[in-house]
Amino acid sequence: MSDIILKVSNINKQYRLGLVGTGTLSHDLSRWWHRIRGKEDPFLKVGEVNDRSTKGESDYVWALKDINFEVARGEVLGIIGKNGAGKSTLLKILSRVTGPTTGEIKTKGRIASLLEVGTGFHPELTGRENIYLNGAILGMTKSEIKAKEDEIIDFSGCARYIETPVKRYSSGMRVRLAFAVAAFLEPDILVIDEVLAVGDAEFQKKAVGKMQDISKGDGRTVIFVSHNMAAVKSLCTRAIVLSNGQLVYSGGTEESIQFYLQNGNEKGSDTLRYFSEELYNEFFQLKKTSIRAVGKEIGEPIDRNDTIVFSTLISNSYPKNLYLVYRFKDAQGDYIFVSSSAFSDFKLDFEGEKEVLMTIPSHFFNEGSIYVDVMLSNGRKVLFKEEDALCLIIVQEERELGEWMGRTPGALKPQFKWELSN
Repeated sequence: MSDIILKVSNINKQYRLGLVGTGTLSHDLSRWWHRIRGKEDPFLKVGEVNDRSTKGESDYVWALKDINFEVARGEVLGIIGKNGAGKSTLLKILSRVTGPTTGEIKTKGRIASLLEVGTGFHPELTGRENIYLNGAILGMTKSEIKAKEDEIIDFSGCARYIETPVKRYSSGMRVRLAFAVAAFLEPDILVIDEVLAVGDAEFQKKAVGKMQDISKGDGRTVIFVSHNMAAVKSLCTRAIVLSNGQLVYSGGTEESIQFYLQNGNEKGSDTLRYFSEELYNEFFQLKKTSIRAVGKEIGEPIDRNDTIVFSTLISNSYPKNLYLVYRFKDAQGDYIFVSSSAFSDFKLDFEGEKEVLMTIPSHFFNEGSIYVDVMLSNGRKVLFKEEDALCLIIVQEERELGEWMGRTPGALKPQFKWELSN
């Protein structure tokens, strides 16, 4: 199709762990002998899936395996996945920082990349000199760069330091200038890794707004990697999901984010837990506990706009002084707060099997992971306790483009009533 600006076909990237090359002379000779005869590299037939959390048996690992996708002109493609999924490796291949082991990439036009803090900058050169250096690398003429120079400096907010060597810039200043150079020198494809997280709130607003202008206003293509689901949701027209070096899902942005969150791509994302059949005492038994958002099924992504329901199924044969307790912890294991049915004088005074529900209003938790202990108490002592029984992952609510996409500190982010006095 004529509007396809980037086509990735059967991209594979293999690394040998711990060593450069194959590690032995015999292996190097074997590779050379196969290559001069036009045969397939024998070491491409070995190697394991890139699962960084397990110890492998092979010295070879596939950082990327059989990656295929196309990107149309003016499209904003999000690439999401957990750490080690292969996102940065893929972007480096797209940017021609490194080459694929096998496969090919076809592009139309210039590619500008913003992969890491200070990428492409010479530390001894000034900010202004680096603008011209990066422009030259992109294939721009001096007159083309000069025409954009003032806009780049103004957008970066680094005018006071533009004649200072970049080695004296903070990481945030480098990102500001690098993004301004990449965005204003008009590449056909702009490739951006998770570097925007380094910037402050003001810069994030400007950067997201500029990326929107690039794609919609100028009809250019953006490839965007981020762990910030709100930024991906607000900015991207579609997304792909990588896992262990493989492309496991491609589709609309909402569907891709939902697939990512529902399929174990976040550590400990347990929204449903069944308990064993053993009775914890002769009077009661916990069957299962779960978390869901009102209007959604268990396992669907929960964002800050959602009202959250905690449900625990209990079988009770002695309805007397039995209370359900939830203890909430942040990702570091520090306690945030405890909620008990005793606080509301709500006893589990029923016989038989029933579901006990507790509701938390929307806009209460901050985005991030919350771990939940489930306990039963008689008001004096704990009768049963299951630590980290559930993990609640809160996704940032969708925001308007140009708003700050960052995360405020703390595990809670309640929305209170504000008003002026009469």
